[in-house]
Amino acid sequence: MDQAVLKIKYHSREIEKLAYIAGKSDWIDLRSAETVSLKKGEFHLISLGVSIQLPEGYEAVIVPRSSTYKNFGIIQTNHMGVIDESYCGDNDIWMMPALAMRDTKIQVNDRICQFRIQKHQPQLVFEETARLCRPDRGGIGSTGKK
Repeated sequence: MDQAVLKIKYHSREIEKLAYIAGKSDWIDLRSAETVSLKKGEFHLISLGVSIQLPEGYEAVIVPRSSTYKNFGIIQTNHMGVIDESYCGDNDIWMMPALAMRDTKIQVNDRICQFRIQKHQPQLVFEETARLCRPDRGGIGSTGKK
């Protein structure tokens, strides 16, 4: 199994340290490092309390947990955050841009999003063609109709 070292600076002593949830997923939960009260329609960059030095050639993808909307009524405004390895300084604190869809309160240490790292995609070459020579699948929404 490949291993990558992530150097982590914690900006809060209140949040739990990053860890895998054994046997469940290779995504890592991120926690709110602040208590935030939001009214419906309000936006806030929620501090996740960490700065992380990613390995060269990798980026982190941050998305809400599946229960985030149900539990807190917030959505991540960019829907998926991407942090590349250049965002690695002591004060490059990871954040979740959140929009409240109802009045809500998020406490310190609440698990609100998750991340994983992935290698950068290879250099792509765009080759124009008049025909792709593969069968059509049926367009958007074509799976799961029956």
